[in-house]
Amino acid sequence: MGNSRGARKLARTPHVNQKKKKMSDGNQIVPLAPANSYQRSDEEYATIQHKALRPKRSGKCFIYSLALIVILSAIILVFAIIVKPRTPRVKLSSVAVEHLSYGDNPIPSFNMSLAAEVSVKNSNFVCFKFENTSSSALYKGMVVGEAKLRSGRVGARKTRRMNIVVKIRSSGSLSEAKNLSSDINSGMLKMYSYAKLKGDVRLFGTVKNRTAVMSCGMNLNLSSRSIQDLECN
Repeated sequence: MGNSRGARKLARTPHVNQKKKKMSDGNQIVPLAPANSYQRSDEEYATIQHKALRPKRSGKCFIYSLALIVILSAIILVFAIIVKPRTPRVKLSSVAVEHLSYGDNPIPSFNMSLAAEVSVKNSNFVCFKFENTSSSALYKGMVVGEAKLRSGRVGARKTRRMNIVVKIRSSGSLSEAKNLSSDINSGMLKMYSYAKLKGDVRLFGTVKNRTAVMSCGMNLNLSSRSIQDLECN
C-alpha cells in the first residue's frame, strides 16, 4: 500500500512540474523593441512639424516683402516730390506812386514813377539762377514804362526781394487811345505789370531750364496817388 501511494506521487510530480514550467514560460519577460523604431517615429514627427511651420514662414515672408515694397514706394515718392524741378513764382509785393502828374489839356496824358518791390519765391530744394530781364508797365495793352532786373540767384526754399523804379511816360499815340480822357476824368487808371525771368535749376549735375512769369493788375487812384487792388497771377 505504502509503495503504491509513493508511486502515485512520483507519477503526478512530472505533470505538476510541466504546468509550473508552462506558467513560468507565460510570465517570461518579452524584450523591448529596438530603439530604432522610436527614432523613426521622432523623424516622422519632425517632418510633420516642419511641414506645419512652412506655411507660417511663407506668410511672414510675404508680409515682410509687402512692407518692404510699401516703404520703397514711399521713399521714391518723397524723393520724386523733392527732386522734381518747380517754376519759381514772381510777383509785385508792393507798389508806391511817386511824382505823379496828369491832365487832359490840351491832350490827355499822365507821368509818374512807380517804386515797386519784386519778390521771387523759389520752392525748389536747390537754388534758382536767372538772367538779366526787364519789367514792363502797360496801359491799354501798350508799354508805358520799363525797369531793368539784374541777374541773380535765389537760394533753395528762399524768397528774394528786389526794389525797382519804373518811370512811366504817356506818349502821343497813347493820348489818342480810346477812353484815356474819360479814365483820367474818372480818377482811376487800370494798369498792368509784366516780367519774364529766364533761369535754371541744377539737380545732380543736370540743368533744368525754368521761366518764371509775372503778370499783375492794379488800379491807379489819381486822387489819392496810390495803387489799389494789386493782384498777381
